[in-house]
Amino acid sequence: LPGNRGVMTDGAYRLVRHPIYAGYLAGHVLFLLSAFSFYNLAVYAAITFFQVHRILREEALLAATPEYRDYMKRVHYRLFYGIV
Repeated sequence: LPGNRGVMTDGAYRLVRHPIYAGYLAGHVLFLLSAFSFYNLAVYAAITFFQVHRILREEALLAATPEYRDYMKRVHYRLFYGIV
């Protein structure tokens, strides 16, 4: 469940708002490249769908605070720098 655990702004969080989720997604893509099957693609597509849903719920909760709204103005990218 999403929760407000404070706003991280150091390290990778200066470039993207969700670097941990970006790492998960990158790992999933790399795994699919090395062991592609339609079954794996379906599983990771479902996982990615739920992760994106989680990101959106988390941001909706955090956007209720002025600190996170300011952070969103400074850091425009959710997962990968240059890709909204």
